[in-house]
Amino acid sequence: MSEANIVQLATAFTGSIGFALLFNVPVQRLMAAGFGGLLGWAVYLLLGIWYPGDVLRFFAASVSFTLYAECLARLRKTPSTVFLVPAAIPLVPGASLYRSMRFTVDGAWMDFTNQIIYTLFLASAIAGGIVCGMTLVHVAEKLLRMRKSSPATPPGR
Repeated sequence: MSEANIVQLATAFTGSIGFALLFNVPVQRLMAAGFGGLLGWAVYLLLGIWYPGDVLRFFAASVSFTLYAECLARLRKTPSTVFLVPAAIPLVPGASLYRSMRFTVDGAWMDFTNQIIYTLFLASAIAGGIVCGMTLVHVAEKLLRMRKSSPATPPGR
């Protein structure tokens, strides 16, 4: 692992903790909230080895930190947003949005159009990953509840 990747992971971790503090996450949950951001960014970096496109990587990273947040929320009996919101912070496409606005100020309308569409794709990938991750957890919970509530079939039938 390169030094740049280690710095990025450490920054994702500390950035998530910083935003968790802004959102008044309880102190005993801060490390877990920070790890969610680290996990999402690690998935993003890992997928970069095989796939150069950002949109799919953002989607996969969002699914991963959402699954982490949902599972941890049930284990710690805490709302999932406590872990979900700080974990999403490293993926917020701030640089892309900045470039979009910069093109607007410069009057480069074609560049602005291309950049804002790209930014919207990234934001949609994050939102879609969160929705898919939450859906997977809720479907799994429902299946487990159905399995527990269904009467056991007697042996030999």
